[in-house]
Amino acid sequence: MAEGDSAKQTLSAAEERVLRRRQELNYWKKNASRIRRRNLVTSLCMGAFVVGMFGYSILFVKQERNRDEIDGEARSHIIRGARTGGNS
Repeated sequence: MAEGDSAKQTLSAAEERVLRRRQELNYWKKNASRIRRRNLVTSLCMGAFVVGMFGYSILFVKQERNRDEIDGEARSHIIRGARTGGNS
């Protein structure tokens, strides 16, 4: 019986790999729903970040356009001069 125990303890490299693979598969089967839930939360957070950055970028570009229009109006007022009763 002692010889049988020592044979069980000494596994070949291929047998160890098979055993580890089975353990990994059991772990994934057991924890698949939890891992899916974590992946879902992570993907929702990343999606919210992307949408937020896109919205912020669009808003910023609109503001730049408005600033350019205001700057253009200011330049035209400077070139024409101040509005007085004589030149309006």
